[in-house]
Amino acid sequence: MYYGGYYPYYGGYGYGYGFSGLYMLAMLLLVAAIILSMYSQFKVNSTFKKYSKVASRRGYTGADVARQLLYNAGITDVVVEPIKGSLTDHYDPKSKKLRLSEPVYSSYSIAALGVAAHETGHAIQDNVGYVPLKIRTGIYPAVNFSSKLAMPLIILGLIIGSFSRFYSIALFGALLYAVVVLFQLVTLPVEFNASARAMQNLKDYGYLDPDEVKGARKVLSAAALTYVAAAAASLATLLRFLAIILGNNRRR
Repeated sequence: MYYGGYYPYYGGYGYGYGFSGLYMLAMLLLVAAIILSMYSQFKVNSTFKKYSKVASRRGYTGADVARQLLYNAGITDVVVEPIKGSLTDHYDPKSKKLRLSEPVYSSYSIAALGVAAHETGHAIQDNVGYVPLKIRTGIYPAVNFSSKLAMPLIILGLIIGSFSRFYSIALFGALLYAVVVLFQLVTLPVEFNASARAMQNLKDYGYLDPDEVKGARKVLSAAALTYVAAAAASLATLLRFLAIILGNNRRR
């Protein structure tokens, strides 16, 4: 039994009476996700590179903007600190640390200010109890566990099922992977909201001039595409395995 690019044939039906449609949907979504992922990676790298060379007129660094936005929001328990690497910027709600990559922390560029304001947006979300962020933070331990076991269980379950028609292990693996998909989906509103807060704050507090705001928006919009691509890819992978598991399970 082959689990690659085509589905098993059985009595004129692929994947056990109708699940070939689900499989084809998953493959189309996966192809679209791969294309979007390639485009988004190119877009985020090229856009960040472009606007990291354009200095903002007001003379603020990424660290300056982050600290001032935290102060404006009344947040005093979050530490802003540099971290090595490029595009490694993130906010850790557990340690209350906002980490900015070296190209962002001390840079005066439009790109740096956009990224810094975005990550500060996550700290503000945490401070106001933004529900999607609370959900994402709450399920992260389960995601960390599920992501390590899901694929091995699915593959092992499919191998066992091809001999014994026992697919419960594979289904359990798919259930674990569904937690990963949920995490990816919840991440979307968290990221979009953080970017919206960032753009609003950059305009309201005058850290960027109106024409500079457009550049920061392009940087954050490009970054948002990477999260959309990741969510689409994980959902497509889940649907593909479900089509294989459920289709072959119905043939028992």
